Amino acid sequence: MDLYDVVELTTDLPEERLAAGSIGTIVHVFERPELAYEVEFVDDDGRTLAAVALTPDKIRPSR
Repeated sequence: MDLYDVVELTTDLPEERLAAGSIGTIVHVFERPELAYEVEFVDDDGRTLAAVALTPDKIRPSR
């Protein structure tokens, strides 16, 4: 996955109030110490709900 790709959360993140299936955008790619993605989730008005660093197993490309 690459910067600005739209992705889908594959697991609930209750501490962030995000449910599996939430749609977000990759805003940063971390390569060290391990591959991870900063994903921003927004509401219908474009306000940020959460920006979370996630490992590849927590997201997949959005359909």
